[in-house]
Amino acid sequence: MTTSMSRREAPTLFPASFNSPALRLAVGLTALTLAGLGVGLVGEFLLRNPAVMWTGFGLAYLAGGIPAGREALHSLFGERRLDVDLLMVLAALGAASIGQAADGAILLFLFSLSNTLQDWAMGRTRSAIQALFDLNPEGATVRRPGPDGADVEAWCALGDLRTGDLLVIRPGERIAADARITRGHTSVDESPITGESVPIDKAVGAELASGTVNLHGSVEAQVLRPAGESTLARLIGLMELAQTQKSRTESVTERWESPYATTVLLAVPAVYLLLHVLFGLSTDAAWYRAMTFMVVASPCAVVISTPAVMLSAMAAAARSGVLFKSSAALDGLARVQTVAFDKTGTLTQARMTLTHIVADDEAAALTLAAGLEGHSEHPIARALVAAAQQRGVMPSPVSGVQALPGLGIVGRLPDGKRAWAGNERLLAREGAVLSPIQNAALQQLGTQGSSSVIVGLGRRVIGVIGVADTLRPGIREAISRLRAAGVRHPVMLTGDKQEVARTVAAQAGLSKFHAELLPEDKLRLVAELPGPVAMVGDGVNDAPALARADVGIAVASGTDVAIESADVVLMQSDLGKLGGALQLARDARRTVKLNLTFAFGVIVLVAPLAVAGQVPLPLGVLAHEGGTVLVVFMGLRLLRRQL
Repeated sequence: MTTSMSRREAPTLFPASFNSPALRLAVGLTALTLAGLGVGLVGEFLLRNPAVMWTGFGLAYLAGGIPAGREALHSLFGERRLDVDLLMVLAALGAASIGQAADGAILLFLFSLSNTLQDWAMGRTRSAIQALFDLNPEGATVRRPGPDGADVEAWCALGDLRTGDLLVIRPGERIAADARITRGHTSVDESPITGESVPIDKAVGAELASGTVNLHGSVEAQVLRPAGESTLARLIGLMELAQTQKSRTESVTERWESPYATTVLLAVPAVYLLLHVLFGLSTDAAWYRAMTFMVVASPCAVVISTPAVMLSAMAAAARSGVLFKSSAALDGLARVQTVAFDKTGTLTQARMTLTHIVADDEAAALTLAAGLEGHSEHPIARALVAAAQQRGVMPSPVSGVQALPGLGIVGRLPDGKRAWAGNERLLAREGAVLSPIQNAALQQLGTQGSSSVIVGLGRRVIGVIGVADTLRPGIREAISRLRAAGVRHPVMLTGDKQEVARTVAAQAGLSKFHAELLPEDKLRLVAELPGPVAMVGDGVNDAPALARADVGIAVASGTDVAIESADVVLMQSDLGKLGGALQLARDARRTVKLNLTFAFGVIVLVAPLAVAGQVPLPLGVLAHEGGTVLVVFMGLRLLRRQL
């Protein structure tokens, strides 16, 4: 069959739609084979005209046999190996040699049909690569200094874009390279890359991913990395890599394909001699049974069982925003019993958010805090300003603002009152005292792992505000889905303090966690946890653990190092997809086992019957090629899965 290693190792970059020349040719040859078979059968059984019969069967043999023959000769002389294509061609010729040309034509038609279905199935799983290539525009408009020193706009080819170039991106244009907005604001369609269906608002400072579409406003953006190193280029590389790395089952199947084919070819004359010499069958009868044995014993269904399933599952996962770098990663995820999560940036959003306000007048406390912190770029300051904007609170007008390192920030209101926001050391410096309620709130926030901001006017404390790195939405549900999918040991690994880790683990629904870890500690724990282990992370410090784990899983919002070290990438940074991906992997593994059991079962049961003369050649053809088509369709079922 055309699943030989020579064809599978080179990833195709063209989609298997009927616009594909290769697929159109395969469909055309299969149709010619069927037409020739039909004409031959009419000539043999209805018209009883040898000329019509041989014309039809000749067309079937040429259309159905030449492609398989070319593959067989390429493997035989180019790679010095035998494969199942050679078995099929020889079996068809052997059928014709004993006066069963119709059986040989049927065999070649079913063989051609199964190959065409396989090409369509495999090509569908590879079509995402070409779709990603299509996301690359030919170039972009770049603003650069002209000869007279004034900026001019010019078209620049994609390959000529350099880091630091200033892109001018108009509505409706596809973004050519990863860039950061320097002027303007817009909405961007990121669905081609992340699968996120809702447009994302982008303002100055926001990053744009290559391959996404600018929807509304005109913006200027500075190129962060050349096109060859962009998000889109990295995705294309991951998809191509995924098609060249195989699971253990695929590797074993391919390793034994050639020795098995050689064994079958050597067994054919042995079966013939056994039946003819020892059992006294006529030459024609013995040869007929030997040919039937060759057809039934060919391992087409065995060879296609695993890749049909794995590539279909990988395509379904990619459509939902989960990229597997290889079928080996898919197979590995199916075995996972422990999932270890990094905390910051993986379970949490790696972005500070307002969580508590303890004050007599919450709006007044937030107004004063936002007025002070609006003059700072600290992450806590940005969280307070963002919270004020979300709640429609106008920041207080504060002047003479001064940042006090290690303490906080101070300033003055228009009426001359001294306003301040900071920690307990600034509280003491300002001579202010917490009320019992405020003090209790401060202690509780510390226990929960939140950062506290005390806001005051002069010696009076206005309020205590808690800010923390909050969980990603839907984390508890994601953990529950993993448990439902069969994960026995979800656990959190973090470098944070015990108190913070305990609070976050409880919020996420995790009963096990390890805190105050260095990168080498994570590496050690991944090796010690009950396996197989999957590690989910996003940072540079997670990269060693991601590489050490049986399956490394990175969120796309993480660092390039983490993504390169991982086996699986969550393109939407949505851990809710992980449970679905795990279930898909286990269903794929179960389907592979079912396919292989069926394929080997057909060979083990039918091959001896063929030698005994209990299975005629047409039935042997049907059992062999029907089984091949069945396992292909079993794999295609997974293409429809949604995570």
